[in-house]
Amino acid sequence: MQKRTLGTSHLEVSALGLGCMGMSINYGPPRDKQEMIALLRAAVDRGVTFFDTAQVYGPFTNEALVGEALAPIRDHVVIATKFGFRFGPNGERLGLSSQPEQIKQSVEDSLRRLRVETIDLLYQHRVDPEVPIEDVAGTVKKLIEAGKVKYFGLSEAAAQTIRRAHAVQPVTAIQSEYSLWTRDPEAEVLPTCEELGIGFVPWSPLGQGFLTATVDPNKTFEQSDIRSIFPRFTPEAMQANQALVDLLVRIAAQKRVTPAQIALAWLLAQKPWIVPIPGTTKFSRLEENLAAVAIELTSDDLSDIESVASQITVQGARGNGRERYV
Repeated sequence: MQKRTLGTSHLEVSALGLGCMGMSINYGPPRDKQEMIALLRAAVDRGVTFFDTAQVYGPFTNEALVGEALAPIRDHVVIATKFGFRFGPNGERLGLSSQPEQIKQSVEDSLRRLRVETIDLLYQHRVDPEVPIEDVAGTVKKLIEAGKVKYFGLSEAAAQTIRRAHAVQPVTAIQSEYSLWTRDPEAEVLPTCEELGIGFVPWSPLGQGFLTATVDPNKTFEQSDIRSIFPRFTPEAMQANQALVDLLVRIAAQKRVTPAQIALAWLLAQKPWIVPIPGTTKFSRLEENLAAVAIELTSDDLSDIESVASQITVQGARGNGRERYV
């Protein structure tokens, strides 16, 4: 497995990470714990060193799963988690919360669930408009000084917010949705990352499965599948966006690989400090995704993809339709 460094931080990780959310939430019922532990350890065996989780996934159960699976090989992996939500007594999500005391308690809880002494990479999951980002960065700075956190990250943050946070505590990574059908970061966020020496971690690099060419545009999703409420996964939007999948299918056929592999290879070709974190619950998909690291897209391939993709207007708001950089 190739390695990449997140910005100028010296945090070296595998060129592809593994997003762990879907093992516990959002894409149907939680998967069998022992099967997911086996999958996580299989990823390590195949060279993956970068694993992404969050308190809100479950909530809490995904951190515990990742912690249990990776405990025997803790020194060989980088675990990223996230804070930023407030929970009720039954684990119900009550809204954003990045007050300093809340962050400190969240970190203590995550350390326990992850079975670690230090969190490798700690993201603010979503920017809390009620708390100045300087206060958030300052709190994480103290946690780093105390040895409880190694590196600081932000998720779905606007360029100006990134700059303000970075001035207080250097930001190692920005995690935002980025793929061939979600290119919003290209306008301001990616240039800011390049200028400041910050790595970029695309979540949903396969368009929540749509870019794999395995999602039928006429498919309906169960209520337990979060895509059932996403604007881009209405039949009308999927049909309109099929042109992007057709492009990937064509390039993949030329390369004798899969559309998913082309989608990941395209991301990897954008910048050497971009590290996608595709999620999966299947061994076959894990191996398919990891094989994308070896695919080299030529400048002609990239120009071909860009010339066609630039003519396609993606239909439907991303996520729940309310995702905005703050």
